[in-house]
This record gives sequence, structure tokens and C-alpha cells, in this order.
Amino acid sequence: MPLYTRTGDDGTTGTFGGGRVEKNSARMHAVGNVDELNAAIGIVQDETLTPIQSLLFDVGADIATPNEHDTVRRIDTTDIAFLEKWIDDADGQNERLAAFVLPGGCTASARLHLARTICRRAERSIITLVQEDGCSKEILIFINRLSDLLFALARLANKQEGIKDIPWTPRGKDPT
Repeated sequence: MPLYTRTGDDGTTGTFGGGRVEKNSARMHAVGNVDELNAAIGIVQDETLTPIQSLLFDVGADIATPNEHDTVRRIDTTDIAFLEKWIDDADGQNERLAAFVLPGGCTASARLHLARTICRRAERSIITLVQEDGCSKEILIFINRLSDLLFALARLANKQEGIKDIPWTPRGKDPT
């Protein structure tokens, strides 16, 4: 069986719950942004992030499936609690933030910051679905927490490499 099906040649794609939607619909933008986020996390090349990537497949399936169908695992408060524990563990190893920090540092940190910004874009697209009652608020909370986790992990990656956070200094202000 070939990889291509030709069913999407008309600009539509199937949902898990049945039926077809436009590939440029709010639902498919959100699915695509979550998929891009998952790929960005893969670029970090850290096997400890595999559980996150697996959960992002659940997020994508949840978003792609209309609320009235129960054909997929839905993101819930246990998934959010999982991220919150991980955030607390990672951020507990970081110094307290005293200022906004510039993204970058070691390669892993820079990649985590990039994934974080993609996560924020996914969050913005999911907000549209929540407003249209197209997905649960738990997905939105999960993605919001994930961006926090990616930030904490980016800072931790720099710390582990002996690189200090670079504070943002507004133009016209002395950095000292």
C-alpha cells in the first residue's frame, strides 16, 4: 500500500472522529503546530524528553478528534500534574530568576528555547479551538505548562554546561 492516499488532494483531511475538515482550518493549524513542536523537541536529542513527545502525539490526536467522539485518549489533569512536577524538579535546580533572560547559551538550551517558542505558537492556535469549543481547556493548560517546562529545562541545560543566564537589558540602560 503506498504512503499517499490521494484523499487529501482536495485540501481536506480526515479527523479521528470521522468526517473531513479543511487542512487550513483552526483545528488543523493547531495539529500542525503541535506536530512541529514535537519535531523541535526531537532536535534537542535528549531521550529524557521521549515521554513529552509521546504525550504530544496524544495532544495531536485529542485536538484532531471532535469533542463528541471518545475514540482517543484525552489530555487530563494527571498529564498537567506530570508536567508540573517536572517543572518543579527542573526549576528547583535553577537559580531564582531576577530578570528576563535571553534565549540561547549551549546548543541544548538554544534548541529548548526554540521548542518553547513553537510551543507558544501552538498555544495561540489552541486558544482559537478552545474559544470555538473545539477542544478541552486541559489541552490549553497542558501546552502552557509545557512551555514553562521547556524554559526551565533550557535554563537547566545552560547551568549544567556552566553557562550563566544572559539577562535582558532594555536599550538605553546600563547592564551593570
